Amino acid sequence: MALVREKKNQIVDELNSSIVNSKMTVVAEYKGTPVKALQQLRRDARDTNTTIKVIKNRLVVKALQNNPVFKDIDTSLLNGMLLYVFNDEDEVTGAQTIAKFAKTQPTLQIIGAITNSGELISKADANAIAALPSKDQLRGMLVGTIAAPLTGFVGVLSGNIRSLFNVLNARADNIS
Repeated sequence: MALVREKKNQIVDELNSSIVNSKMTVVAEYKGTPVKALQQLRRDARDTNTTIKVIKNRLVVKALQNNPVFKDIDTSLLNGMLLYVFNDEDEVTGAQTIAKFAKTQPTLQIIGAITNSGELISKADANAIAALPSKDQLRGMLVGTIAAPLTGFVGVLSGNIRSLFNVLNARADNIS
């Protein structure tokens, strides 16, 4: 019996470090989702450095209660068949991974999230976060926004030069 307790304590410690290191831990219900679909989800998540774990809710609650940052979180939503998504690079990627996969597997749905600062995020807010663009997409949008006026300015200048060239060509045709 002691070995089982030691194993559970080890799992709680690992889970606690995963929650602390993750920018946001997404909680999703997977009841009715086929095993093959969950395996595909894990493969897809690996590409974005996201970790997906299915852990007993009781152990998650214990890990949250053992950490002073997460001690006051309402754990009443941690019921049923849940999986936990960890990503230590940014807050959006884990939620996006689940939301994208949920489009093909409607039995998988986000029920909330926990930030690394100890805040519980509702289902609606977690889905809104999943709809946000990633950091790379935001950087691309920023570069495009900065480059747009410059592109327009170059177009205006080249238009003026083109017009001058057309006038000179027309003038040269009239002289000949």
